[in-house]
Amino acid sequence: MEVESASHGALGPLLGKLTALLADECGRLKGVCREIRSLKSELTSMQAAVQKYSTLQDPDVQAKAWISLVRELAYDTEDVIDKFIHQLGDGSHQSQSGFKEFFRKTIRGLKTLGSRRGIASQIGDLKVRVKEVKELKNSYKLDDTARITDTARSTYEHSTVDPRLSALFVEETHLVGIDAECKEIMKDVISQVPCEKDFIEDIDIWDEKKFIGKLRELLQDKRYLIVIDDIWSTEAWDTIKCAFPENKFSSRIIATTLIVDVARSCCLGGNDRMYEMEALSDVHSKKLFFKRTFGSKDSCPEGLKRVSNEILKKCGGLPLAIISISSLLANKPSLKDEWEKARRSIGSVLDKNRSLEGMNSILCLSYNDLPPNLKTCLLYLSIFPEDYVIERETLVRRWIAEGFISEERGLSKQEVAENHFYELINKSMVQPVDVGYDGKARACQVHNMLLELIISKSIEDNFISVVGHGQTDLVNREGSIRRLSVQHIDKELVSALENQDLIHVRSLRVITSSCIKHLPSLVKFETLRVLDFEGCQGLEEYDMNGIDKLFQLKYLSLRGTNVSGIPPGIVRLYNLETLDLRDSYYIEELPSRIVQLTKLQYLLVTRFHFLGGGHIKIPDGIGNMSNLRIITVINITKSSLGAVAELGNLTSLNELHLQLDFMDKRHEEMLLFSLCKLGSYKLQSLWIVSPDSTPLQFLDSWSPLPSSLQRFRMNTYYYLPKIPKWITPALASLAYLDINLVKVTEEDLGVLGEIPALISLLLIFKTDQEERLTIRGHGFPCLKELYIHRNSRATNLLFEEGALPKLDLPFVVSWAKSNGFYLGISHLPCLRHATITLLAYGCASSSENRAAAAAIRNEANAHSNDPKLIILGEMEEGEEDSDTNEEEFEKENDTNEEES
Repeated sequence: MEVESASHGALGPLLGKLTALLADECGRLKGVCREIRSLKSELTSMQAAVQKYSTLQDPDVQAKAWISLVRELAYDTEDVIDKFIHQLGDGSHQSQSGFKEFFRKTIRGLKTLGSRRGIASQIGDLKVRVKEVKELKNSYKLDDTARITDTARSTYEHSTVDPRLSALFVEETHLVGIDAECKEIMKDVISQVPCEKDFIEDIDIWDEKKFIGKLRELLQDKRYLIVIDDIWSTEAWDTIKCAFPENKFSSRIIATTLIVDVARSCCLGGNDRMYEMEALSDVHSKKLFFKRTFGSKDSCPEGLKRVSNEILKKCGGLPLAIISISSLLANKPSLKDEWEKARRSIGSVLDKNRSLEGMNSILCLSYNDLPPNLKTCLLYLSIFPEDYVIERETLVRRWIAEGFISEERGLSKQEVAENHFYELINKSMVQPVDVGYDGKARACQVHNMLLELIISKSIEDNFISVVGHGQTDLVNREGSIRRLSVQHIDKELVSALENQDLIHVRSLRVITSSCIKHLPSLVKFETLRVLDFEGCQGLEEYDMNGIDKLFQLKYLSLRGTNVSGIPPGIVRLYNLETLDLRDSYYIEELPSRIVQLTKLQYLLVTRFHFLGGGHIKIPDGIGNMSNLRIITVINITKSSLGAVAELGNLTSLNELHLQLDFMDKRHEEMLLFSLCKLGSYKLQSLWIVSPDSTPLQFLDSWSPLPSSLQRFRMNTYYYLPKIPKWITPALASLAYLDINLVKVTEEDLGVLGEIPALISLLLIFKTDQEERLTIRGHGFPCLKELYIHRNSRATNLLFEEGALPKLDLPFVVSWAKSNGFYLGISHLPCLRHATITLLAYGCASSSENRAAAAAIRNEANAHSNDPKLIILGEMEEGEEDSDTNEEEFEKENDTNEEES
């Protein structure tokens, strides 16, 4: 049931907040404590009712209307409670003593007296609304409806027809894009299993145990191929697989699922394989679309080809989406205006046109299967525009700021939110983007058709209001605006927004840069939790005065804007948890009073680059910001010694990005002092950047061992004379290592090769490497990416058998001259891609160059995985060595190194 998810997003955080309020503030609330406890009891009862009604397969208008009332009530209640908590506080978060403290408490007591009276009055109004909503539930007889549904559900579930069933019986000649898979599947096709009639006698009364026993008996001495379509849980698979006996007749089971974890659970045997279906190519998409629409792939009128391509882009290669849209268009006149209208209204058609009911039902199958918390997180993605790449870390922080995430089972909010992100990927609700060597996606995208679905549901549930996505009717809408995504704005929309009550908007995402100066004042957005201006280039024209009034703000992004400074009022946003200033290169300093924001966890400042940035110094007093988890990027040299020392007090710090340039001895010693303290806390990632060759030899004395360190990255012109003492196999968590060394030895490779969790290694060295380096057997047990590089020169590498058992995508720079140009590629069992650069100019002749390339190709061709091979620097027949070519390759590798 769609409406329940949005209501969960309102009720869940509110009930948690009321529980904490009663526990922590009950002694101070006095007269209102009883009213709040009563309110919590009523809302808890309503939450149970909402969850009960969520089981209704097709809720009627009354059920939807009642749940909508509950949702709005929950939002308004939370706003009242938040404001009361804010009024109870003094707003300064600064400790005082003596007469000033006595005077402050006296004044505050007088203020909160009025606050208590005001809150009591507002809670009284809310209790009246609670009573009205409760009476409506009874008058609608919703409980009776739910009981009837409970009785009929089992029969309904078994009698309803799965809308995907018809796809199983499509004629083979009508399918496209499956030729290769059919060449594989037909090899395993066997005849139907014979069965005597008396074997299935009384089948209608068999229980689960007898079904399993009978199937095992039937198949025990048979060679069988079983296809099980669309398994939805690992529990279901654990039951189903018991029915299929393991025998010696090469039997096979093919299972399909939309959930990655289920697929993995089906592949536990040594010969099991998981095949991930890819979207249709452009060629096959067009073939399917035109054949279904016009009867032939060559029958599309010339005037409709452009709009057809735009429609196909929205379908994203999904056969189901293509078939549904083409079926719709097949019944429309072949007129450009009609097709343009269809393209623009695809989203609204999802709800209104019966010809798309099949697609809508199929999309809803996956959506309705989600638990309420995941539904809420998925609906939130409708705040982003079409084709938008949504960064995982950004999304996770926004979910937390919105109040969707709670700690559970010993996991932090961050960990719970990340689990939700990966679960949406595993359930194929979002598409992973930028998957790292650790198997984790750094970002995601929402398929266009699913985006249209969740936008329609978000609007229906008053979860998110989208401006500039065909949604311009802000005047006749019902309910308060709770979350607002401004993707385009003009004078007409500005006027419509000005006439709206914006006091209840919890999240404001402004993507457009046009007319932003006419956006309503921030003062009107009193209850904002999330304010995101990322990418708004006209933001300097917008009046940011009043930002200090946003007392509930937890997430603020000015990322990628051209603002010249931070609004002064930010220092009074005491609930702020995320401040994102990345890529805003005109911001050169942080206000000194930013250290008052003691709840801040993510201080994300200008990304370093060699043309500018990295100018922001550490504010004095940063040691007070004990909740900081991530800081990027701050300049050590420009900071005071006291501020550098205070870094070591940040016991919660996980990730630290530092810029060093021309660092003096005192800053060096103080930084080492702080790093030594951080090494004994929670530091997981350290990135050091420098536009010069500032020495980093002091890192050799880093102690105690930073046992929690997962990433260490150097992006400098300085080369360490040897591997620091703290880089040892005892770094059990170290997964990513980028390091510069004067010279690489086999001893170095031996030490690095014993680091147990190392996934990626970028090793850049300075001096020429004449001797061949051998990576010994059993070295680098988990490494998937290897890049060993000497700028404008090369190193000879040899892989022994047993080394790098999981290497997947090496970027190896190799001269490959000695020992018969042999690399040992055959010893890398997981290799799928290899890029080899031949930089032997001045050291080898053109004939040797070509011989090396041929030898490497022969090695790759003999590899069982048939890896994709790219050889850079290979000379063509008749090409001779030249200084010009050498200079070009030096320049190319300079660029590659800087980009890396």
